[in-house]
Amino acid sequence: MDKLPQTKKSFAPSVSQINAEFVTQLANKYWAPHVKKKLPFDRKVIEDVYQQEIVKSKFAIKKIMLLEFSQYLENYLWVNYTPKVSSAAYLMSICCMVNEKFRENVPAWETFKKNPEHFPYFFKCVLNSSLTEEGDSFSLKEQTVQILFLDHCFNSLEVDLIRSQVQQLISLPMWVCLLPARLEHELKKVPKLRKFWNLIMKNYAKLDEKAAEQASKERTFLSSLIKKFLRVLKSIPSSGPVSMEKVHYCERFIELMIDLEALLPTRRWFNTILDNSHLVVHCSLSGLAQREKEGHLFCQLLDMLKFYAGFEINDQTGNALTEKEMTSMHYERITSLQRAAFAHFPELHGFALSNVAAVDTRDSLIKHFGILSPDTLHRVASYLCLLPALPEGDITTYEKEMLLELLVSRHERRISQIEQLNQMPLYPTEKIIWDENIVPTEYYSGEGCLALPKLNLQFLTLHDYLLRNFNLFRLESTYEIRQDIEDAVSRMKPWQSEYGGVVFGGWARMAQPIVAFTIVEVAKPNIGENWPARVRADVTINLNIRDQIKNEWEGLRKHDVCFLITVRPTKPYGTRFDRREPFAEQTGLMYVRGCEIQGMLDDQGRVIEEGPEPKPHLKGDSRTFRVWLDPNQYQQDMTNSIQNGAEDVYETFNIIMRRKPKENNFKAVLETIRNLMNTDCVVPDWLHDIILGYGDPGSAHYSKMPNQIPTLDFNDTFLSVDHLKSSFPENKLSVEEENMSLQKPPFRIAFPLKNAKVKKRKAEEEQDEMNLEDCTLKVEPHVIPNRGPYPYNQPKCNLIQFTPTQIEAIRAGMQPGLTMVVGPPGTGKTDVAVQIISNLYHNFPEQRTLIVTHSNQALNQLFEKIMALDIDERHLLRLGHGEEELETEKDFSRYGRVNYVLARRLELLREVGRLQESLDVHGDVSYTCETAGHFFLYQVMSRWEEYLSKVKAKPGKTVDVEEVSRYFPFHKYFSNAPQPVFKGRSYDEDMDIAEGCFRHIRKIFTQLEEFRAFELLRSGLDRSKYLLVKEAKIIAMTCTHAALKRHDLVELGFKYDNILMEEAAQILEIETFIPLLLQNPQDGFSRLKRWIMIGDHHQLPPVIKNMAFQKYSNMEQSLFTRFVRLGVPTVDLDAQGRARASLCNLYNWRYKHLGNLPHVQLLPEFQRANAGLAFDFQLINVEDFNGIGESEPNPYFYQNLAEAEYAVALFMYMRLLGYPADKISILTTYNGQKHLIRDVINQRCGNNPFIGRPSKVTTVDRFQGQQNDYIILSLVRTKAVGHLRDVRRLVVAMSRARLGLYIFARVSLFQNCFELTPAFNQLAARPLLLHIVPDEYFPTDRKNGDPPQHQVKVIKNMPEMANFVYTMYMHLIQSSHHYRQQQQLLPPPRQTQMEELGSEEEQQEEKMQTEKDKEAEETKDAEPTKKPEEEEEVHSKMPEHPGRDSDSEDSDIEGGTQY
Repeated sequence: MDKLPQTKKSFAPSVSQINAEFVTQLANKYWAPHVKKKLPFDRKVIEDVYQQEIVKSKFAIKKIMLLEFSQYLENYLWVNYTPKVSSAAYLMSICCMVNEKFRENVPAWETFKKNPEHFPYFFKCVLNSSLTEEGDSFSLKEQTVQILFLDHCFNSLEVDLIRSQVQQLISLPMWVCLLPARLEHELKKVPKLRKFWNLIMKNYAKLDEKAAEQASKERTFLSSLIKKFLRVLKSIPSSGPVSMEKVHYCERFIELMIDLEALLPTRRWFNTILDNSHLVVHCSLSGLAQREKEGHLFCQLLDMLKFYAGFEINDQTGNALTEKEMTSMHYERITSLQRAAFAHFPELHGFALSNVAAVDTRDSLIKHFGILSPDTLHRVASYLCLLPALPEGDITTYEKEMLLELLVSRHERRISQIEQLNQMPLYPTEKIIWDENIVPTEYYSGEGCLALPKLNLQFLTLHDYLLRNFNLFRLESTYEIRQDIEDAVSRMKPWQSEYGGVVFGGWARMAQPIVAFTIVEVAKPNIGENWPARVRADVTINLNIRDQIKNEWEGLRKHDVCFLITVRPTKPYGTRFDRREPFAEQTGLMYVRGCEIQGMLDDQGRVIEEGPEPKPHLKGDSRTFRVWLDPNQYQQDMTNSIQNGAEDVYETFNIIMRRKPKENNFKAVLETIRNLMNTDCVVPDWLHDIILGYGDPGSAHYSKMPNQIPTLDFNDTFLSVDHLKSSFPENKLSVEEENMSLQKPPFRIAFPLKNAKVKKRKAEEEQDEMNLEDCTLKVEPHVIPNRGPYPYNQPKCNLIQFTPTQIEAIRAGMQPGLTMVVGPPGTGKTDVAVQIISNLYHNFPEQRTLIVTHSNQALNQLFEKIMALDIDERHLLRLGHGEEELETEKDFSRYGRVNYVLARRLELLREVGRLQESLDVHGDVSYTCETAGHFFLYQVMSRWEEYLSKVKAKPGKTVDVEEVSRYFPFHKYFSNAPQPVFKGRSYDEDMDIAEGCFRHIRKIFTQLEEFRAFELLRSGLDRSKYLLVKEAKIIAMTCTHAALKRHDLVELGFKYDNILMEEAAQILEIETFIPLLLQNPQDGFSRLKRWIMIGDHHQLPPVIKNMAFQKYSNMEQSLFTRFVRLGVPTVDLDAQGRARASLCNLYNWRYKHLGNLPHVQLLPEFQRANAGLAFDFQLINVEDFNGIGESEPNPYFYQNLAEAEYAVALFMYMRLLGYPADKISILTTYNGQKHLIRDVINQRCGNNPFIGRPSKVTTVDRFQGQQNDYIILSLVRTKAVGHLRDVRRLVVAMSRARLGLYIFARVSLFQNCFELTPAFNQLAARPLLLHIVPDEYFPTDRKNGDPPQHQVKVIKNMPEMANFVYTMYMHLIQSSHHYRQQQQLLPPPRQTQMEELGSEEEQQEEKMQTEKDKEAEETKDAEPTKKPEEEEEVHSKMPEHPGRDSDSEDSDIEGGTQY
């Protein structure tokens, strides 16, 4: 049978394997969804499958994968499960399937939720079986599977069904397992607990015998499980042979303990039980912990458990403990031990009378207690309620080592977590980089457990939250660094020279040999620290390389991170490196240390500072860089070298490596997180519990906020009063203006407020809301004050008719609190975001809004739409490096805005000069902002006030209309406005115009007053800082920029009141959190009032390159997704306007109520059919070509030649019908296929002006957030579904097309996948062969859904399509005048012709024409047999695949035979 595979790569079964498997044959009889007549349920089938497929194969993933994929759990195991048929094999089968679902990262509990009645019985059976002794009825391997199943249960507390079962195991009654003395001690600490405890005991006494037995089992379960584990642990010797099953059981058990300790609901009562069992002490003294190889992962897991067991938190209240509280608790423990020693143990008097600082170190405690006998140690421990009392005359059964460790580990002084963190080097070293338990390779299969933190739903404290994210971010960066080091060093080919030194046989763009390295400064430590304040070194390299690469090295900027590497190769010159062997051993890699560039040195040895002045020209090729080393790392290395006699690492470096700037910001982000942990990071009170995952998830919704705003001005949100009425269908509207002609936007709306402070039980609250809530909205139309007579004075207005849910999202975004908007594809997320920003800007002009997005592209889209609304340009600012991509002539970067302000200032001062001239005032008043201010005060205001006194209507006196115009003092100034300025129709109208004119003038001086600071600040840097801190009202940046620049922003005194995050479901958890804390708190409180997150958790999550961090640690979970899982209220946009309704059906099942906007049925482009194609979407089945389906030249580099050729042939066909190339994109699910399709396009049509290239050829993941009219999609895989099984990827793939979607795939594989059935059922309902209408050209008049008037041609396979397109092309060329010029551009589909094209290019044109004519006639017969040879010919010449070294000699062997 199959052995347990090592890598994920090796266990993907093919369709043919699946069909041949025993499992599949059984499935086809009993449970396959597509089989109509199934055999009745037979429990023997389950026994057979379990014994034959799972146990016999030693739980091989390949077998379990097949079973799970065949829908064994959904369609057979659970639907037929009852207590009657339950058996050991049945239990184990269900556990294996659930574990496999978690490993594959697909929803696991849906099936159980549908039929929940037997779950409690099943769960109890699992609990009982996990406690049986090995060999009774369950092996240790099976119990390891059960432990993993229980771990998944404890980590799924958000599922009601699971929580109801798990809660019994982790509630207060479990304290019955404590020692009586310990229980008494704990109850004394919290008086309220005694009351609860007495009540629990009272209720327990009332239970009947059976119920009492069941309750007792549940209460003692975890305690019994710990005892069972300790028995297994003790059976592992410290040397000699060991059963790996026992080791794996112990590792999984410790993982379960860590997960219980790392969640507050499970930890609250369990932590005391864990402490009472002394599990950590037993583990650290066990034989397994002493085994270097087998116990390595166990020890790492144990360190994590120690960390969480002593975590700085009050278990009962959940409050974080401060440094001071931790110290006083430590003192309390030591002094109580000293009191006990003084009163009862005369031999410890010396210890009892010492001061605490003298006795609380490990060495000191061992010195005092090590001399005592085991019996005395036992009595000390029992006096402290740690062990049961030792009866008089009895001898203790505990070993002295264990008793001593118990007392010492409990009372030794702990280094605080924050101190440990501050002493931690931020750069990874070789010890971490190549440790598989911490940074697993990309082939992590999900089988074993790892010593990694997990990001689940809840966190203990903000410190715990930041620390887990810190560690994972650090390790994910380490993984990327490892890839870069392996790539650069292997390209340099370090070999051992004849004399024992190092010789480099290759070269690398990103790495250079070091010529000289010297430490130039080790600064004294800061007060209270024991590591140097800074360490600087000089690195000299020789840049005798191409100018372009030399410029890259010379262009290293301040704060760029580089790595210093020591290699000592042992392989002789010319040895080839084997990628499958461990990298460090082959290359002789010894040390890796990080450093940060300070700058390059000039001829005098001074650092060349960055600035506007040109850099000095340096002679020769030798360059020296001054670098900062990590002081913590330097101190550790020096200590190691002095104390242990190790060599000095810093004298051995021989390679320096740089990295791409975009991927090299990890150190700045890590420093940001560490700084946050060192400061009192003040999260707003209304957000604190939600971020940690506790309390009422809806508590930050605007309806529950105490500072709701009763009346909101919706500005230009509504287009008309009818639009307003349709936006609130469930409310009555009371419009205060009765005159219909005046019922025009903008509208102010007064909402009935709910009383957020009243706390009632949920049922009552809902009832009361139904009865009491007044549903009437008071609407008040108002007129925007006239802004002036010029056309540009008119405000820009919104033109979008928002839907009722979009209006609810806008309303929520304007109110204080947390707003989460789920925006399915095409539902106008960006438009909603822009309207919220605009409304906040007008409602709260004194507030500042921060916009954060994942990508520069999204930020630029937002900015382009913001500029179309009524927002003053001077209040916009864009930080980061993406502003150059903005499709506008305006520059919104810091310096761009400074230049804008300076130019605007001059423009306004010219206007002041014109006004001065028009008023006939002498003197130079338009010289500066200050003189202009005086001019306004003394000349302009006085004239205006005088004017008002003449024309303002007084009681009982009417003013003639003409007087408004006659006395107006600024006629001359407004002579360049559209004339006449005053209409003379009515007094009110003319007065409004006059006031508008004055507002226009006043705005000039208001802006000049704001710009006055720019006259005082002289440098561009100061001016840009002022702009950021004072002037800008809407500041935009990417989440990466926020993480990098937090320190600078906080130091500047940056302030903001609102945050809006776009693409929130694509941003890493920590990168979402950091923008909340880009400002210092005011009086200990955050001034943040609103947090608006807009995203779609049904689309793809943040990109995590390492599979282990992505799956095991759940690092791909965004904060947005976590909030949705926690039940935070969301506004789900429910009308899409991107795709045809038929295309929308392929993915709208994933959303609550996703419908279509009217225009996707009404607009002509949506009504028209897709010319030349019988259907608007089709799934086209692609079988093996030349006996090959998917291929994998490199790990995870999947390709499928048949699909690539078919997709390109369809693109060429569409182009020949007249479809524009920029309206077609080709997508695929794998990078390898993307490169293959690009190669095929280059060969077939890329340089052909008739056809050209599609708009984009890229992966589905890269195309998220974009769209096109026609999408051709290749799904690549033919052996296993692969990562398309993640429904989020399917949703993105299906939702990119507006008018047409054509998918090439192996249908038999994908339609069996349970998660994908809603989409693939619709796709498979249409013919699976491509139906084309060759005589119908683009654009067609045929209506979508109508049968074509021309003949429909059915294409059976890819060669037929390629042949058809070639014939069609030749026919088109022959009928065109450009035949002679064009004929060479399209390679015909035959090998012989490919050779002719290559060899006969110089021959006469006539000869080529006759050859081609002749061969075009032969094509139909010759093509099917010749095609495979032609493909090999084409692809053997293709460029090498990315990910392979261009200089590795085996590239042809691996790459060439892939087809």
